[in-house]
Amino acid sequence: MIQHVQTNTVISPEMYNKIATAAELLRAGAIVAFPTETVYGLGADISTSSAVSQLFEIKGRPTNHPLIVHFADASQLQHWAQEIPDSAWKLAEYFWPGPLTLILQRSHHVPVTVTGGQNSVGLRVPDHPIALALLETLGADKALAAPSANRFGRISPTTASHVRDEFGQAVDMILDGGACKVGLESTIVSFSSQTATVLRPGGIPLAALAKVLKGQITLVDKNKLTERAPGMLAAHYAPATPLEICASEYIWQHAIKLEAQGLRTIVIVRADSTADPLMNKNIVSYSMPQEPMAYGNQLYAILRQFDRQEFDRLLIEMPPDTPAWLAITDRLLRAGVVITLNNRTTYPK
Repeated sequence: MIQHVQTNTVISPEMYNKIATAAELLRAGAIVAFPTETVYGLGADISTSSAVSQLFEIKGRPTNHPLIVHFADASQLQHWAQEIPDSAWKLAEYFWPGPLTLILQRSHHVPVTVTGGQNSVGLRVPDHPIALALLETLGADKALAAPSANRFGRISPTTASHVRDEFGQAVDMILDGGACKVGLESTIVSFSSQTATVLRPGGIPLAALAKVLKGQITLVDKNKLTERAPGMLAAHYAPATPLEICASEYIWQHAIKLEAQGLRTIVIVRADSTADPLMNKNIVSYSMPQEPMAYGNQLYAILRQFDRQEFDRLLIEMPPDTPAWLAITDRLLRAGVVITLNNRTTYPK
């Protein structure tokens, strides 16, 4: 994935007027969807408890599942967190604004309703001009609790139309900033132990984080995970249509088995795949980019597109087992199941 995204979009006067309206709505306790460089967020003023409660209700999200707090500038970090280690400051200074969430000890300015009852909080400065303008317009010492703008456990939205399809009139306002530049959620780094730990891979690769911290960072052992963080459930990011993941060597063989069961299947492979496509009315193929950044940018939109069509299965090729594909593999394993050559179903752990 990418290390850092700088968005140079010029905001029109019309959009500034919409942002001012959105800020007024948020101050009044409304819910506003807004674009970030990763995915669209569903925002509520963290100081308005009724709005935060409404966030959980609209999404169908368990109240013990923490939200990420978004604010306008890295200089505000110490307002929202305490006991901030030097390594957290280094990452914030290098990657913010950007697709990085830091898990730190919350300050008294962050309500426990936002953190799911934990003493830690996820903090982020998004790299999108509309998001930053909205946060700046809200005013000093203001922040938004903002999970992804989708129903809990479903595919994250990367366009405003995805948000409209998901919620209809349940959201008070949607700021349309076009398609998200990254398309996958932020990298989450926790500082609950002595060593910085990546809880969720995302828009910033582990190697880039390690370079800044001179190697003092690890990838979480999922079997030893004790803290709750967004996107860490075994089942997440899932389409309504069953999603199955196969190695390229037998993905078409499995598609034939599904067809024999009377199932219509979309087979999603990479452009550089060695798998041989089939010509069949019940087996449709789609080619994704072979480069991980472009692949990740399109993934959610493609899954949403085929989820709306009349397929019985979404069958996708297993990504390469390399660090560059780590975030994509993480999302797919949470969204579906792995099918092996002997047709054994393996659920993500």
